[in-house]
Amino acid sequence: MSNKVALIGAGVMGSAIGTRLLETGNQLAVFDLDKDKVAALVSKGATAPASAAAAAEASDFVILSLNSPNIVRAAVFGKDGVAAGAKPGTLIIDMSSIDPESTKALATEAAEHKLEWLDCPLSGGAPKAAIGQLAVMVGGQKDAFERSKIVMDHLCANYTLMGPSGAGQTTKLINQVLCALNFVAVAEATQLALDAGVDATQIPKAIAGGRADSAILQEFMAKFARKDYTPTGNINNMVKDLNGVQDLARITGTSMPLTAVCAEIHRVLVAAGLGEADNAVLMKYFEGPAA
Repeated sequence: MSNKVALIGAGVMGSAIGTRLLETGNQLAVFDLDKDKVAALVSKGATAPASAAAAAEASDFVILSLNSPNIVRAAVFGKDGVAAGAKPGTLIIDMSSIDPESTKALATEAAEHKLEWLDCPLSGGAPKAAIGQLAVMVGGQKDAFERSKIVMDHLCANYTLMGPSGAGQTTKLINQVLCALNFVAVAEATQLALDAGVDATQIPKAIAGGRADSAILQEFMAKFARKDYTPTGNINNMVKDLNGVQDLARITGTSMPLTAVCAEIHRVLVAAGLGEADNAVLMKYFEGPAA
């Protein structure tokens, strides 16, 4: 019997998650305020209830793919939200990337509604979601984690319980430090290769398997070299995550000088109106200010 899953949020990530769930035989009810995004999943076999509450009512699992704690709270606990329709014991799998403290508060509120909550932020982006090879770091109760595998095994190659509520989001922030620094390093190295007359599209092959190799290098260096800005993520989301990292670092008293510089580079791009652009737009940083 296929799983009954509600998906709240059908943006770039949500769409990839929804498509994968449909392709692997799950029943999917999708809700998003953007009806065009909903229609794209309906064309692949999803249903389109009129509200998040209605989507949750028809489902045993609810996946959230949203952009901020406020949006998550409104989608779950607001008018016609998930909590208004979900049956007791419904498992909410929050694949949004939000801060750990907000996650803990949301999980507590969910328990008051007799709902279970896992924070399940992801790494790998839409391309990995599409082929079921996400890395997902989880915070929550072990029994809920085990129960979620019947759905999440369709999406994940690496699905790891990190600890209680909030631990998944904390791990995601650490993941984003490593990703953001790697993106900037690859962009900088790509520009040096271009300036020096080396074919940067060949560098990933040339150094594959060496210590400098990485998934970001393999996926993005050629894309950076071609100035290919096809969206697979965006700068605004990275800034949101880096803000969360710096907030956490202030609480823990952790010095993070490289992360601070990396965050400022991303904020420069946002100030230039490039917040919605792909991570590859980091290459524009090296063009300097417009004349």
